[in-house]
Formats: sequence, C-alpha cells, structure tokens
Amino acid sequence: MRFFNWQILLALALVALSIVLYVIHFAIFRDSHHIVIYLLGDIAFIPIEVLLVTLVIHQLLSRREKRAMLQKMNMVIGAFFTEVGTELLKKLSQLDSNVDTIRTQLVPTGNWSEQRFREASRPVKEYTSALECTREDLAELRDFLGEKEGFVLRLLENPNLLEHDTFTDLLWAVSHVAEELSYRKYLREIPDTDRAHLIGDVQRAYKLLIAEWFDYMRHLKNHYPYLYSLAVRTNPFDTEAQPEVS
Repeated sequence: MRFFNWQILLALALVALSIVLYVIHFAIFRDSHHIVIYLLGDIAFIPIEVLLVTLVIHQLLSRREKRAMLQKMNMVIGAFFTEVGTELLKKLSQLDSNVDTIRTQLVPTGNWSEQRFREASRPVKEYTSALECTREDLAELRDFLGEKEGFVLRLLENPNLLEHDTFTDLLWAVSHVAEELSYRKYLREIPDTDRAHLIGDVQRAYKLLIAEWFDYMRHLKNHYPYLYSLAVRTNPFDTEAQPEVS
C-alpha cells in the first residue's frame, strides 16, 4: 500500500510539473496555438510509443532474457550429466534387456543432422524399458545415489529450474528413487513385491533420464560441437565408446 501511494504521488507530481511548464511556456511566448499543436502531437504519438515499448522492445528483451535463462539451465543440465546422469545411464542400461531394440537411436555420431535427431526423437521418447534389477543391483544403486544425493538436492534449489519442467521432473524422480532405496536397510532381504515396486520407481526415472539425455545431446550438437564430441565418445549406450580420440 505504501508503494502504491508513492506511485500516486509521483504521478501527480509529474502531471503538476507538466502543467507548470506549459504555463511558463505560455507566459513567455503567449502562443496557445503552438502549445495545443504540440500537445495533440505528443498525445497522438502515445499509442505508437506503447506499441514500440510493450510489443516490440519488451518482446525482444523477454526473448533475450529467456535465451540467457535457458543457457544457464543447459549448464546445470550439463553439470548433472557429468556428475550423475551419464554414469547412472550406464548402470541402468546394463540392466535393461530391451535396450538393444533402440540402441541405434541412442548412439548419435558427429555426422548426425538436425533431421536425424528429429527422426530419432519420437522412438526415444516412446521407448519402454525392461529393467531386470536384482537385490544386489538395487543395493549398488542405493550406494551410488547416496553419494550423489547432496548434489541432486542442490540442483533442485536452482531457481532456473522454473524454466525447464522436464528436467525438474527428472531430478524429482531420481531423488525419489534415492529416498526409497535409502529407507531399506536390508535391500538384499526385501520381498519380491517390494523389489517390483522399487523397479517401477527406477524405470520411471530411467525413462525421463533417457529423454533428457537425448535432448541434451541434441543441444550440444547444435551449440557446442567440442562438448558434443566428448559426449559421443563417452556415450553410455555405446558399448564401444572410449574417451580417447582414435
């Protein structure tokens, strides 16, 4: 309310100042005709000024700000895959008995065009995995995610996540898997029903992880070829991938 009152006072002061200046102008030049002409001309320009400011300049600034925000967001996504995502994909893909049916779509090369990425996008997004996780696999997954839990939680605190819903969903899914696993002190003794429940949680995170990784690879190909080159050479789905350039 105090801020609103301040705005009203400022508006009244500016209007009063404008009136005073017009009065001074009339007192000096005694030319009301001239004042009216310029006053009407200024008023007539107001709609065009509003158009330029709100629809053109504002849109340009908003688009630039959004581009900068997405750039920061992609840096966060890159940090996630470097620290957690790539290794997690590697572990889960080894437990996925169905991955060979889509492996060719998940092994992009340096020659892939935007058209090739678009063609592969749909089968990747619609892919249904078949994870076969033993109790020992779940225990190893718990240990791995337990080491990365602090990093994932810090990413969830990043305000830039508001601009990227799918990545937020991924982080929540991974965080949920880590939390579920952490509550089982004796994973090697859980019943089959509980193991099936945990596998369902892991598959949800795995599906989101694949889709987000694919989009990130596409982003690197279009904007950062040198980072894309390393990502191709460390592809978790490529059984022959090696970081060394050969």
